[in-house]
Amino acid sequence: MKERTTKAMAQGRRRMLKQTAALGAAAVAAPYVLRSAHAQSNADVAPYTQAKIDWKQAQGAEIAVAVIPASYFDNLIAIAPTFEALTGVKVRFEKVPPGQIRQKAMLDLSSKTATYATSATDPMYYPLYVSNKWIDPIDHYLNDNALTDKAWFDNDDIFKAWRDANSYEGKPYAVPYDGEVTIQVYRKDLYDAKGLKAADTLDEFLKNAAAINDPANRVYGMALRGFAGAGQNMYIYPSLFREFGGQWFKGRKVVVDSPEAVKALDWYVNAESKYAPPAVRNWNWPDIADAFSQGTLGCYIDAHSSASVLMNPEKSKVIGKIAYARWPKGPTGKRCTSIWNWGFPINAALNDKQKKATWLFITWAASAETQARTSWKFNGPAKRTGLNRASLWKSPDFVAMTKDYGPNFVDAALTSLEQDTDVDWRPRVPQWPAIGDTMATAIQAALVGQKNAKQALDGAQARIDQVLKS
Repeated sequence: MKERTTKAMAQGRRRMLKQTAALGAAAVAAPYVLRSAHAQSNADVAPYTQAKIDWKQAQGAEIAVAVIPASYFDNLIAIAPTFEALTGVKVRFEKVPPGQIRQKAMLDLSSKTATYATSATDPMYYPLYVSNKWIDPIDHYLNDNALTDKAWFDNDDIFKAWRDANSYEGKPYAVPYDGEVTIQVYRKDLYDAKGLKAADTLDEFLKNAAAINDPANRVYGMALRGFAGAGQNMYIYPSLFREFGGQWFKGRKVVVDSPEAVKALDWYVNAESKYAPPAVRNWNWPDIADAFSQGTLGCYIDAHSSASVLMNPEKSKVIGKIAYARWPKGPTGKRCTSIWNWGFPINAALNDKQKKATWLFITWAASAETQARTSWKFNGPAKRTGLNRASLWKSPDFVAMTKDYGPNFVDAALTSLEQDTDVDWRPRVPQWPAIGDTMATAIQAALVGQKNAKQALDGAQARIDQVLKS
């Protein structure tokens, strides 16, 4: 790979740090940078050459891709030499922690420095990016026969909910690479002992929790994320909000203090207060998965991918005792799971050759072949379960890979992905970062008892009104 000169890199780093400081983020640590190895001469590119496109059309281009430090991206990085051999495009991966990647991406996009050709992107950020014209719509790339073989790539095979989440105002802006769906994870042995079945409704969920709740013996009925954050308690609350009949908009106004919103937050507070460990108000998903793996929880609702933590024989005490089910129905009869995914958009500040190179990278990463190679075909301990395609979830190889996770894992997650998703799970507006943080703070205030649900949401509404006015 041809590297930038030391002087250019130093100037770029100084400029980035200066701009970051101006945004109040001077504490951001320098990321770990991974440069892909030289392309293997015997790289297996045959399955990709079945696509009727010229993979070499951007040969000689160099692109940088920002991702978070996670095994599902590590697997992609590990096989990236195949992409370089296929296309002649050099890829530099930069690992940026989840708490920083959104900020660094916005800094790069807003300054038009084109440091990153693409970055792993939160679906809630597309309205902001699109309103500022920071990223390209990708319909042009999808419909260009020179860039995309529609039959080979089969964009419709990618989960519609994730594609919709990565679209805005009717146009697609990114291709999903990896994602997740929220499901019930429960202790089948504890449920069987009490004659319980997986909850079909939120009322049943609380009844099950009450039946197995035994704090004196360090067994709690349930847990949901309680930690304050747009991706923490505001990862759980939107599903409850929508299941209680909540609507984020009244006309063009964002509404967060409706009667339905108050009822949803009351349910959340009641569940956590009665049946969860006291510390849950400061727990994120790893804390919940760890507690469950130690046998101290009867059930939780969270990302399907957290199940992999429960299968670690060195840490888990519940292997062989786990089962799965969909989000319970709310009072309206609606189920609402998350629509979370990491997608790859195209930086609008790139030159034409770099845009072509970036699109080739995106379609390679999102293709069925690469998805399989980073999952059950991957030669390593961590095999992805956040595959982006329905056909791969139904593959006998994927089902076989996940068979030890416990009963109903694939069926619960796949059914949720196909039937329980809601593109309006969260309010999709350019001001989401501020709205998400405001709502997270309000939810936390209610969970810890500083305010009741109505007081917390009324305060959030007042702050959000000010955000939208400004």
